[in-house]
Amino acid sequence: MRDDFAVFILSHGRADRIYTLPTLNKGNYSGKWYIVIDDEDKEESKYRKKYGDHVVQFCKADLMERTDTLDNFDKHGAVVYARNYCHELAVSLGLRYYLVLDDDYTAIMSRKNVGGKLKGYDCKNLDAVFSAMLEFLEVSGALSVAFAQGGDFIGGAAGAKKEVSRKVMNSFFCSTERPFQFMGSINEDLNASVLLGMRGGLFMTVFKIMLCQKQTQANANGLTTIYKDLGTFVKSFYSVIVAPSCVKVAVMGDNHKRIHHRVNWTNAVPVIVSSRYRK
Repeated sequence: MRDDFAVFILSHGRADRIYTLPTLNKGNYSGKWYIVIDDEDKEESKYRKKYGDHVVQFCKADLMERTDTLDNFDKHGAVVYARNYCHELAVSLGLRYYLVLDDDYTAIMSRKNVGGKLKGYDCKNLDAVFSAMLEFLEVSGALSVAFAQGGDFIGGAAGAKKEVSRKVMNSFFCSTERPFQFMGSINEDLNASVLLGMRGGLFMTVFKIMLCQKQTQANANGLTTIYKDLGTFVKSFYSVIVAPSCVKVAVMGDNHKRIHHRVNWTNAVPVIVSSRYRK
C-alpha cells in the first residue's frame, strides 16, 4: 500500500470490540492504520495496552470549540469531533490521503449481479481496492468518495443498478489537499454531503463495494449512547436543519417502520445537464 496513505479507525469505549481491524486483516491490508480516540475515553489504557503506538488521542474540548454541532444540547458523545480531527492528524503525519472508518465493520465486500441475484464476495485485496478508490478520488476531484452500505442494496439486484450516488455516509476517502468540515452532533456524514454538495463540493458513494457493520444501536458505547438518548426523529432533523429545501423527515421501512431523513437529491446538488438538451 502507498506510503502517503493511512486508515483512521474512530472508536470510543470499545477497546475490546474493534471489529474493523480484523476485517482489514482479513482483506490483507498492508498499509498504515491508527485508532483515533478522545481524551475523555475511560478505556484509554486498554487501547494503549492492546494497540500501542497505533493509538492516537485528541483533545475533545479543543475540537468542540471549533465544531458546529447545530444544537445547544449538553451531549458531546458524538463522532463529529473525531471526524474533524482526522484532517489535521493526516497533515501532522505527512499523509496525502486517508480513509476514515468506524470501528464496527465486520466485512468489506464486492457486490455483483450474478444471474439476476445480488451476490457478495469478501474483498481479499484491500490494497488494490483502496488504491482504486484513491485514483477515483483524484480523477473525479471529489472532496470525498465512499463505499456503499447494506441499505443501499435494498431490492437486491433490481435495486442495485446505480454506479454511484451523491450521498456519502460512514466511510470517507479524503485528500489533505481538499479539506472540509463535518457539522451536527448526529448525521454529520450526510450533513456534509448535502450542504457541501449544494455548494458545489462533490461527494460520491461507489456501489461496487459495500461495508457490512454491526446492527445500529446493538454495539454498546461509541455513538450508540447518543442515538438512544435522542432517537432517530431528532437524529434525522439535523439534516433538515442543514438543508430544509431538499431534506425532510419521513417514515421508512416495510414491516418495521421508523422515522428517517429523506433527501431529494435532484433538488439538492448541481448536476451535469445532458448534451441532448442543448438548443
